[in-house]
Amino acid sequence: MTDRQRQIWIDRAAVTAAWIAALVFFFPIFWMVLTSLKTEGQAIQVPPLLIFEPTLENYLEIQERTNYFKFAMNSIITAFGGTLLALLIAIPSAYSMAFNTTHRTKDVLMWMLSTKMLPAVGVMMPIYFLAQKFDLFDTRTLLVVIYAMMNLPIVMLILFNYFREIPKEILEASRMDGTSTFNEIRQIVLPLAWGGIASTALLSIILCWNEAFWSIVLTTTDASTLTAFVASFQAPEGLFWAKVSAVSTLACAPIVVFGWMAQKQLVQGLTFGAVK
Repeated sequence: MTDRQRQIWIDRAAVTAAWIAALVFFFPIFWMVLTSLKTEGQAIQVPPLLIFEPTLENYLEIQERTNYFKFAMNSIITAFGGTLLALLIAIPSAYSMAFNTTHRTKDVLMWMLSTKMLPAVGVMMPIYFLAQKFDLFDTRTLLVVIYAMMNLPIVMLILFNYFREIPKEILEASRMDGTSTFNEIRQIVLPLAWGGIASTALLSIILCWNEAFWSIVLTTTDASTLTAFVASFQAPEGLFWAKVSAVSTLACAPIVVFGWMAQKQLVQGLTFGAVK
């Protein structure tokens, strides 16, 4: 086998492996959508039905029984609000650590990242009591703050790595011209690292959107998000698979569409600095 034939075989194997991985990843989503178009009787049949007459009765019943758009709006506000708050804190902090590095910088970053290892249930009671004390229980404001603090370590670490890719000579030249720190961040750092900031924001939005624990624990009706909306379809009799699949599809659809539309920016940001 020649080198060219070997390379062609390797390329084909890589493409095949990528297709298999894609099918494995998207099959649960496909099955969820397929089940949402069945009746409850069809959804639990063994073996599963692959050929059937689709129905939208599950979606119509969800619209009649609940206010889907209220939950969706709560998810949008809390996901984007939590991301914005996290970026407002992380950008100046990451700038300071990236361009004024000390021997403690890595220790601070690792300490912040280590907080992600703490189980959420470990801090549930203090946060629950504080929410009641300040009358923030079941409010979007509380979820925005919780989501921002939850994602802040990851956002900080990613932005720190992006900012380090910016040549310090550019900043030194701007300082010689008397540029203030605020203008330096606004006019130089942000434009140069915009791809990284955009991808970090997208990642944070996805993490906020998918967060279920805090939404279920800290909300009841007014500020409940789509993850709590899905959890509300559990019943003592068990799971109604067709309806759960329908509500899960409705919960996933907005973030999937958003991610698909923003995939170019996400890929550009994640590959920022990968090729010199």
